[in-house]
Amino acid sequence: MSNNFFTLMIIPRRKSAVTKLSLSSNLIRGLLIVFILAVLLTLYMVYDYASIKRDKAELARLRTKTVEQSQQLQELALKIDEFADRMEEFNQFDKKLRILANYQIARDKKMLLGIGGSNNAQIKIKDLPDQDQVNLISGMRKSISQLNEDANLREKSFTELLKFLREQKSLLAATPSVWPVKGWVTSEFGSRESPFSSGVELHKGLDIATRMGKEIIAPADGFVVEVAHHAEDGNMIKIDHGHGIITSYCHLSKTATKQGIRIKRGDLLGYVGDTGRSTGYHLHYAVYLNKIPVNPRRYLR
Repeated sequence: MSNNFFTLMIIPRRKSAVTKLSLSSNLIRGLLIVFILAVLLTLYMVYDYASIKRDKAELARLRTKTVEQSQQLQELALKIDEFADRMEEFNQFDKKLRILANYQIARDKKMLLGIGGSNNAQIKIKDLPDQDQVNLISGMRKSISQLNEDANLREKSFTELLKFLREQKSLLAATPSVWPVKGWVTSEFGSRESPFSSGVELHKGLDIATRMGKEIIAPADGFVVEVAHHAEDGNMIKIDHGHGIITSYCHLSKTATKQGIRIKRGDLLGYVGDTGRSTGYHLHYAVYLNKIPVNPRRYLR
């Protein structure tokens, strides 16, 4: 094997002896390899250090984000618990409304009203320790699921209650609760001596005497189903109020409404007169429930 040598001459500026170094090619090759390895090792260490610094910064960022998320979870848990308390208030409010509206079903009677005290078996999710993130998230999921179920029940309950109140409002508006005309009652509902023949007859309404031409108003909302003239009733009006309630007004001097129109409580129907079979100026006012005559006084206030 050839072993070439390289001579390195070091010539100083001052006059002095020249230094000669003889290096073999193998040694130079080895030094070059060591230098390259040293450079590569240095580059690797620099890269590794930069990676560690980057990872450390990312870890610090993730820790900060974890702390923020933990705080957000605690705040969300607090809001969920507050909303759960509000839902319980809605439950109690629903119960009170049903009691006031006298509309309760079997489910409502089982729900307690106004009961105080804590429930140790039900731990609020906000009371869980900060480090117990798994239980915290699990509790939040269960609470949200329960709140969704409660919200659906409350929506259904309020819908039922609203429907009931609307029906009650409709029934109230259809109830003939005001006097159609002011005057004095000359003949009550029920059996009486007939003013036109001998014997007893069933008087199917109230006779309200007053001056000629006095205004007659509708005692409730409804539809005018008949405006006609009969031999006995004279000029008459019949109104269907719904819910099986019908009212009639007889002996009018003149009518002021038409068949088929919708009227509201207080609308003008006609004027007091003496038409048909009558002994004087008055209004014969009758109320029928499911086509059966009933005493109008049971509705009047």
